Amino acid sequence: MKRYTTFLSALVLAVAAGSAMAATDDLDVRRLNSSLDQLSSDPTLGGYAQAEQARAREAINQMAQFKPKDKQHAHYLYIAERRVDIAKAMAQYQDAQAKSAQLDREHDAILLEASRLDAEMARRQLEQQRMQNQMIQEEAARLQQQGLEYSQALDQAKAEGEKARQVAAAQAKVANAAKKQAALAEAAARAMRDMNSTDGGAPASTTPATKKPKKGGN
Repeated sequence: MKRYTTFLSALVLAVAAGSAMAATDDLDVRRLNSSLDQLSSDPTLGGYAQAEQARAREAINQMAQFKPKDKQHAHYLYIAERRVDIAKAMAQYQDAQAKSAQLDREHDAILLEASRLDAEMARRQLEQQRMQNQMIQEEAARLQQQGLEYSQALDQAKAEGEKARQVAAAQAKVANAAKKQAALAEAAARAMRDMNSTDGGAPASTTPATKKPKKGGN
């Protein structure tokens, strides 16, 4: 009886140990599956590292085929854990690459927009400079035309001044000639008056004088 009781106790302990090991095995599988499920359902990382996630899932299934007391269990547990870690790391790496590529695209878009704005600004500056140059050229042409008109007016004024000087000189000559003629006329009139006053006012006789005969002659 005592031997039977001992056998039952040993059987109960064996069953309990087996149940504990099965529970431990289930905990490892559930832990790794839960970690992998969390990765695959992540809205950001779940779409990345699909091949690595599949290999991690395969490693978990291989580990589940062995009991914790088996020698291969620890080996496949290590492999499954590393596969899950690799899947997480690869998903994070691919997400970082995608974000970096997105940043590069945004940077390129910003550079393109900046280049477009620079080109637009350069075009506006060139247009403004062209308009300023055109205004300067028009102002220079206006000043040149104005200078030409001033030069022509000056030449005309000089010509008119020369003509006026010539007319004034001619008028002065005429005036001098008239003055001389008046002086000559006045001198002639004075001479006539002087001659008249010398002759007593009588007009000079035009009859020649008759010689008187000498006394004592025949």
